[in-house]
Amino acid sequence: MGITKTENFTDKQNQIATIAKALGHPARIAIMEYLMSVDTCICGDIVNELPLAQPTVSQHLKELKNAGLIKGNIEGNAICYCIDEKALAMLQGYFANVSQVLMQKKNNCC
Repeated sequence: MGITKTENFTDKQNQIATIAKALGHPARIAIMEYLMSVDTCICGDIVNELPLAQPTVSQHLKELKNAGLIKGNIEGNAICYCIDEKALAMLQGYFANVSQVLMQKKNNCC
C-alpha cells in the first residue's frame, strides 16, 4: 500500500477525510444514530443496541472518538459518550459548500 502523503493536503481536507473514513462503516453510523436518539449513554448501552461484541463496539467507539465525531466522559466505571457537534458542523459546512458550487454550475458538467 502506498504512502498517503497527507502533508500535501490542507488541514481541512485531512480533517474531512478522517471524519468520512470514520463514518465509512455501518456500525459507526448505527452508533451515531443511537447517540442522536439519547442525551448521553454508557458504552454498555451501545453494546446492547448493536449485534456486535463489546470489544468490537469499543473499537468502533475509539475510531469515532479519534475522528472527533464523539466525545466521552468517565463516570465511575463507565464512559458516557455523546456526539461532538464541532465535527458535524465541519461536515455540514463542507457539504453546504459542495451543494452551493453545484447549484452555481447548474449541473453543466459532463
